[in-house]
Amino acid sequence: QVQLVESGGGLVQAGGSLRLSCVASGRFLSVYDVGWFHQAPGKEREFVAGITWSGGSTSYAESVKGRFTISRDNAKNAVYLQMDSLKPEDTAVYYCAARSGGIVVAPTRYDYWGQGTQVTVSS
Repeated sequence: QVQLVESGGGLVQAGGSLRLSCVASGRFLSVYDVGWFHQAPGKEREFVAGITWSGGSTSYAESVKGRFTISRDNAKNAVYLQMDSLKPEDTAVYYCAARSGGIVVAPTRYDYWGQGTQVTVSS
């Protein structure tokens, strides 16, 4: 059992940057693989980036490759998403989620979820 809390969202102009944080409590996050997902109004929840428990492997959606970087600091029980060169189409609620067994893109395969943090990118 692990509880996740996201933070770092906000309003930013196109081309700007944000750094999202996902901090765990209740259990060490180091034993879990973590994914970031986003969901825009009227759209399905969509995989953005993932990282294995050790940080040894990462995966990105094609739409964010080269712009976003996922990382983790297990000593701080945290996973981060650095978002650069933001576009209006990145506007969504961003969630972090945890599972065991590797990075997958389907949100239904993740066991634990945070409450989400809003990211809004203006034109």
